[in-house]
Amino acid sequence: MNCSLPRRVLARASATLALALAMATGTTGLLSGTEAHALPVTEGSFSFSGDEDDYISGGQSYAYATASQDRMNVSGNTDNRVVTVSVDGANGDWWTLDLAAPSGKALTPGTYTGATRYPFNDGTEPGLSLSGNGRGCNQLTGTFTVSAVEFGPQGYVKKLDASFVQHCEGGTPAARGEVHIENPAPPAELGLGLDIALDGTASSLNGKATFHGTVSCNKPVQVTVAGDVTQVKKRDLIRGSFSTSVSCAPGAPVAWKGTAVPTGSVPFQKGDVEVEGRATATDPDYDQPVTVSETVAVRLTRV
Repeated sequence: MNCSLPRRVLARASATLALALAMATGTTGLLSGTEAHALPVTEGSFSFSGDEDDYISGGQSYAYATASQDRMNVSGNTDNRVVTVSVDGANGDWWTLDLAAPSGKALTPGTYTGATRYPFNDGTEPGLSLSGNGRGCNQLTGTFTVSAVEFGPQGYVKKLDASFVQHCEGGTPAARGEVHIENPAPPAELGLGLDIALDGTASSLNGKATFHGTVSCNKPVQVTVAGDVTQVKKRDLIRGSFSTSVSCAPGAPVAWKGTAVPTGSVPFQKGDVEVEGRATATDPDYDQPVTVSETVAVRLTRV
């Protein structure tokens, strides 16, 4: 069987490997925040050109726009320090632009001078990186100006207007460009509610304990409800855990039921137990886990 990949995929993979090897020789960067899920840009444009000897542009001009069927994606860090824009041109071109404020600071309107290659920039310096189409700088210097930027929850980028100048390997030739992004207002974050009922049962047949309650949500999600159970009886410490999954939809609370198996030879018994419960789901809009917890005393009856 002869298996092959499209040339564009192979080119991207080769360029990624080359950039990774180049990055291995760079200085250690200071990363902060968690990168958010990349989201499609609703309305945007990205363009740049370069001097004749600029390695990235090759002295050419490039322009892309969502209105021209070019695809753009954008993501931010949860601390609003970094914005990453990726472009997949309808003609097969692909580019990535990173703009980063110094460590500990959010990206805000202003001019950032003395930028070095992101993500290997020193924590006190802003970060910049334009790469793509198989080309990237091992070392770079540059400047970028943010005219406008608006974030939502979890690194959601609603608006970005910025321009940049990048020099590769300490040279004078430069690539110069700008990016404009306009996205809808950010969706609300996922809200979860967890309720653990104060009554449960202890089975006289197998020693397991059964618990129940409800979960609530403001978006349709699959919720995992899990808990750790502890009971003390006649100097015996009885432990166990349970986990179950339910589909939750906005509106009315959804019932759940879970059964804990004792970890040792002593069964769960009639009386009080401590239940440390957790409800977890992934926010479908931000691709981030959300967890709420509750600890209650539950009274078990024997069945």
